[in-house]
Amino acid sequence: MIRIVLADDHPVVREGIRGMLTGYDDIDVVGQAASGPEAVALVGVLHPDLVLMDLRMPGGDGVAATRAITSAHPATRVVVLTTYETDQDILRAIEAGASGYLLKDIAPAELARSVRAAASGETVLATSAASALLGRLRGGGQQAPALSPQEVKVLRLAADGRTNAAIGAELFIGEATVKTYLSRAYEKLGASDRTSAVRRALELGLLGDATE
Repeated sequence: MIRIVLADDHPVVREGIRGMLTGYDDIDVVGQAASGPEAVALVGVLHPDLVLMDLRMPGGDGVAATRAITSAHPATRVVVLTTYETDQDILRAIEAGASGYLLKDIAPAELARSVRAAASGETVLATSAASALLGRLRGGGQQAPALSPQEVKVLRLAADGRTNAAIGAELFIGEATVKTYLSRAYEKLGASDRTSAVRRALELGLLGDATE
């Protein structure tokens, strides 16, 4: 049985994650925390096998909590489960001792597989997290932007001169969602607008073959 503590400041999110894992006989959610310090304290009492840790919580972030847990309780593994996927967030979490970095849009079955893998000693990474770490290694320690597959698709279409509405229609997503992907790409690329983001992505070879 893999005993898990959930750390997230949103009760609805914690219940959603617990619900995703409830159907698996080998996984048991034994505790829930609403902040980093609360997660650290709970681990000291419950000694779980694994903590699913959000990054940004009031009263102490997930990185500090991860560092405290992995230092004081080396038998407990920590896997970050968050909506944030910037290079800085990913690298800080891994450097703090996290055994994995997953995004909250993960499917239930994939989350269960990742929990089992992390509990057995493996490192589990979302695609964007793996790309960020690979870029760090290739760059000799420099952080390379890690665009998600959807961000790449949006930027490719933007490079073709498509409007946000046209990009949304092509990818079957809302215009607001397109803007969200673009904003994330701007942040990762250090760009202030669409033109500079596309130029920077092309310079770094992040868009690959635009005909793919």
